[in-house]
Amino acid sequence: MRAAALLRELALARADGSLRHFLARLGRIDVLVIDDWAMAPLNENERREVWEICEDRYQTRSTILTSQLPVSHRHEQIGDPTIADGILDRLVHNAHRIEMRGESMRKKRNPPQDEKKE
Repeated sequence: MRAAALLRELALARADGSLRHFLARLGRIDVLVIDDWAMAPLNENERREVWEICEDRYQTRSTILTSQLPVSHRHEQIGDPTIADGILDRLVHNAHRIEMRGESMRKKRNPPQDEKKE
């Protein structure tokens, strides 16, 4: 799921009182894929809930993050340095990092209109 959608679902679950149930459900997913991670700064609730997700999944389930944000900027997007350390420690311990280079596949598949005419 896209990170923005996950954060919206967390906010809705927090508002309607089902947060504990939603977090438990996320904890049972074998491979959780979060797309477009850290595209916007996290607020206090989001930081704590993401930490909770990472803590519940740590060394028991797999989590895949995709992001266009350089790793060096992730602390500032998470916000609180202590929580950022906790989240990132749990994500990077025993992790495999794959860094893609080159043009976006979207650009290759759908070149701008002026390139299509040539």
